[in-house]
Amino acid sequence: MGKGGKGAEAAAAAAGAGEEENMAAWLVAKNTLKIMPFKLPPVGPYDVRVRMKAVGICGSDVHYLREMRIAHFVVKEPMVIGHECAGVIEEVGSGVTHLAVGDRVALEPGISCWRCRHCKGGRYNLCEDMKFFATPPVHGSLANQIVHPGDLCFKLPENVSLEEGAMCEPLSVGVHACRRADVGPETGVLIMGAGPIGLVTLLAARAFGAPRVVIVDVDEHRLSVARSLGADAAVRVSARAEDVGEEVERIRAAMGGDIDVSLDCAGFSKTVATALQATRGGGKVCLVGMGHNEMTVPLTSAAIREVDVVGIFRYKDTWPLCIEFLRSGKIDVKPLITHRFGFSQEDVEEAFEVSARGRDAIKVMFNL
Repeated sequence: MGKGGKGAEAAAAAAGAGEEENMAAWLVAKNTLKIMPFKLPPVGPYDVRVRMKAVGICGSDVHYLREMRIAHFVVKEPMVIGHECAGVIEEVGSGVTHLAVGDRVALEPGISCWRCRHCKGGRYNLCEDMKFFATPPVHGSLANQIVHPGDLCFKLPENVSLEEGAMCEPLSVGVHACRRADVGPETGVLIMGAGPIGLVTLLAARAFGAPRVVIVDVDEHRLSVARSLGADAAVRVSARAEDVGEEVERIRAAMGGDIDVSLDCAGFSKTVATALQATRGGGKVCLVGMGHNEMTVPLTSAAIREVDVVGIFRYKDTWPLCIEFLRSGKIDVKPLITHRFGFSQEDVEEAFEVSARGRDAIKVMFNL
């Protein structure tokens, strides 16, 4: 298992020996989460021990709970869930000089190898030996305490809360997408999907200076949230593929000019097809969402218009910028946190039910 801790049996044995119990939310079977002991490893010279204070639920957490797998990542044994997190430093290793006990920090959840071609080339998010919270077989962070490398813990300014610190993880996806798509002050941006990732991408696009942002979804409630967060226009569409042509015209009319960049935050055939058709010749489509593994989309028509298609995988070097956006007030993620729960067995079960149900839930947060 990963850096964060050891198995439940070892933790239970340690608890029996009189050590303080560290509890965590374990995914033990489909649709089954249990709070059980979680044994921490020793704090190494470049590690810190962090008491978790805020942990958000991601769509991937819900997917693992329902299916016990995402693509080729399969949960084969009990695993601690959670990866959107912030907390307070309780112990620092001898080699950690930039953090101190009591510091409030946001945690970047992926530990790369720093030896491979991707890591050496600066694209460590593509590291094939990445150890990422709550991605099997690595344990996650929905626990009282975890151990993590100090260089992946980022100190929060006084005016940034721990909940906002935990939101740096989903916000990082939007920031990385905007970087990959070269969003800036002269970029008309279309966002497909107004779920949690679509909404943080909207906030990121605004912070990067996009002068006009249009967002598209099938759900009117999500679109109303997007409007309240600063979308210039929100277009409701259907789930029917045959409606793409007419909807592209409505989307272009809502933009009132060229769509330079489309950020697809849903990942379905229809949303990607819409993005490809709506984007101007010479523009760019960035694939952010991963709804379907395989899609049928009109690539030929996009190719002859030289529409560039890029993808993203997680993020890299985003925490400092996310924290600065939050500190400066350029981005306010607080309206996205719609539900809060404690850390009892009942709380954990109810929180995941609320998150999976969707409806008015955007970001569900645990306060530990």
